[in-house]
Amino acid sequence: MVKNIASYATLTLTILALLYVSFQSNETIDLSKYSTEGLVLNYTVSIDAQEVNNSLVYNDEDNSFSPYLGKSFVGFKEALAFKESGGDYSSVNTYGYLGKYQFGTETLKMIGINNPASFLKNPRLQEKAFIANAARNKWILRRDIKNFVGKRINGIIVTESGVLAAAHLAGPGSVKKYLRSYGLDNFADGYGTTVHYYMKRFSGYDTSFVKPNKRAKAI
Repeated sequence: MVKNIASYATLTLTILALLYVSFQSNETIDLSKYSTEGLVLNYTVSIDAQEVNNSLVYNDEDNSFSPYLGKSFVGFKEALAFKESGGDYSSVNTYGYLGKYQFGTETLKMIGINNPASFLKNPRLQEKAFIANAARNKWILRRDIKNFVGKRINGIIVTESGVLAAAHLAGPGSVKKYLRSYGLDNFADGYGTTVHYYMKRFSGYDTSFVKPNKRAKAI
């Protein structure tokens, strides 16, 4: 009996020792090696890209996964954000426009945001604000989208995503003027970026995710 107990005790101690050794490692991970500091994180999708998937794209040849966003809605908003601020939620430009998507304070008020300082520190709210503003602009421009999408103005085919991007830049009123003047009234912001440029750069994305909403709010 004593011999059996001793055997069991020895076996138990041996197992515990092996488990202890297996979980020990002298290797340490230097997280600084994985920093993205100094890298150019370019979310811009080529104007000539033809993909129209609503999901992340797979390579048909070997069925391997690719993080390319194509012409999806996510691709649209990330490309627009990169152009506006480099994708930086904390960005404030020289004209006081705020966040990843560079909102003005008056636009924020229209979608229910009255505290710009709090907005700047809240990435989730900034994403909601982008959707709400796009939905409001889509409602305001619903007739112009119906009447002009597919037509050629100043050498480019008008698309819904181009219209919404230009409205984000210049406001829906400026986009109406551009479309209804067939490109003669081409608003430019303080940095010289025009409605036409945004209409071209952000054409052909799938923005069907955005539903027109006259009273869209972020909160």
